[in-house]
Amino acid sequence: MIRSMTGFGAAEAVSEERRITVEMRAVNNRYLDFNIRMPKRYIPLEGKIRDLLKETIHRGKVDVFISEEIYGNGRGELVLDAGLASQYVEKARQMSADFGLDFRMSSTDLARFPDVLVLRECETNEDELWAQLSRCLSTAVGRFDAARLAEGERLRKDLLGKLEQLAQNVEIVVATEPDILADYRARLMEKAKDFLGDRTLDEAQLASAVVLYADKISTDEETVRLQSHIYQMHEIFEKGESGEGVGRKLDFLTQEMNREANTTLSKAGSLLTANVGIEMKTIIEKIREQIQNIE
Repeated sequence: MIRSMTGFGAAEAVSEERRITVEMRAVNNRYLDFNIRMPKRYIPLEGKIRDLLKETIHRGKVDVFISEEIYGNGRGELVLDAGLASQYVEKARQMSADFGLDFRMSSTDLARFPDVLVLRECETNEDELWAQLSRCLSTAVGRFDAARLAEGERLRKDLLGKLEQLAQNVEIVVATEPDILADYRARLMEKAKDFLGDRTLDEAQLASAVVLYADKISTDEETVRLQSHIYQMHEIFEKGESGEGVGRKLDFLTQEMNREANTTLSKAGSLLTANVGIEMKTIIEKIREQIQNIE
């Protein structure tokens, strides 16, 4: 299946100790670029997170947001630094005596001083944490990928339609060339008769001039290549070819199609083929823009 590079997916996993939430979104990018934001204690798991993401995602700028809400005693326990608290009390008494102030201090006042109460976090069991996170992350990736597949299907249908338009224009160029040559031969013969008058027309010279002109405007090579590139791209879309490198392959085919369309336009032997050449370049540019969205 064809995948778009843009998408969004989210999931959450809840246990007795915590709730993990994962959100991910992506935009177009030439290469694969992960930007992962997560709680500090998840940093040791970053390698596993990236490996899991790479199983499904091959191109695009992907932002991943991991957040955690801890329940109950899962955060740890508050620890009283009694020594530091005693120093605060002693210094407060000393200031009261030195400046003739009333000494008033409650336990609530004391608890507000820095580092009197310190949260000692519970030790993290990485295996348990990864088990919960990986389930949540896999669900988010699945939803993210489903969104990209849905968008990819819309892109596929649109691109197949544009390829059909391009193929029709190529057929016009192929079908028109014999008429252009016949018209050129007729005009050349008419001019030769006007110039020669009653003298005999040299058919060999006329044929030679027509052959030279035919070689000048011939687009056989370009149209055959265009048809080949269109066929290859059509096959990718029809078969739903996917995976790493498909976007780059499509980029290459588009560049080649544009090159052949430019040459065809430069050889245009009539206003019709010139207009068709311009139309082909317009369609190819639209195809190129759409392909930038494909993984």
